[in-house]
Amino acid sequence: MPDNTPRIEPLGEAAFLVRFAERLDDAANRACVAFRADLEADPLPGIVETASSLGSVLVRHDGQQPDALRAALARRLDRDWSQAAPVAHRLWSIPCSYGGADGPQLAEAAEMAGLSQAQAIEVLSNARVRVLALGFAPGMPYLGILPDNWDLPRQTGLTPKVPEGALVLAVRQFVLFGTEAPTGWRHVGRTLFGCFEPTRPEPIALSPGDEVCFPPVTPEALREGAARDAARLGGARLEAIA
Repeated sequence: MPDNTPRIEPLGEAAFLVRFAERLDDAANRACVAFRADLEADPLPGIVETASSLGSVLVRHDGQQPDALRAALARRLDRDWSQAAPVAHRLWSIPCSYGGADGPQLAEAAEMAGLSQAQAIEVLSNARVRVLALGFAPGMPYLGILPDNWDLPRQTGLTPKVPEGALVLAVRQFVLFGTEAPTGWRHVGRTLFGCFEPTRPEPIALSPGDEVCFPPVTPEALREGAARDAARLGGARLEAIA
């Protein structure tokens, strides 16, 4: 855990922010995921909704007894949540086409990381990253944490548009785009994974704590596999992990 103790901060009259860290930290993020899962499994009176981010947990409440809820949250926090048993989760293997038209900034990112393009593909495709948080667009994951040499700064300008399913990279994280949008992160690959699909039984595919890897495929194999996937998961394979 980071050396700072988790803090409970009021947000208006009907929410608290339980802050575990000010910046990206693996132990703090694991604590966020575990603490939020515990609140979902065993909710405290008055809680309406919870959501986790990279370093904090939002707790929305009914506003009836905020002081009592704050005290109950403080008691629940009286342990090292980074050492909690891992939340039951899934391992997703999401096919990805790296470089070329599907990842036009792979060469730039690889050079910044001190690697050739082939080495970069090997490292990135073998990385087993966690869903740190969902945000920006429905179901859109922030994934990490990558090795130190991938602590790449964001671009000084915006790429006007990357497609849905784009795999982008910065600050030791991937983002898998859930919609077509501009970005300041470097576009290194393409999946055809639908992060959000309202017609599925579970419209949002990924959950915080899930693990993800991006095995490399050719552009042709990517599109052939996605065409056979009626759930719009881009040919991804899923494995449950206790």
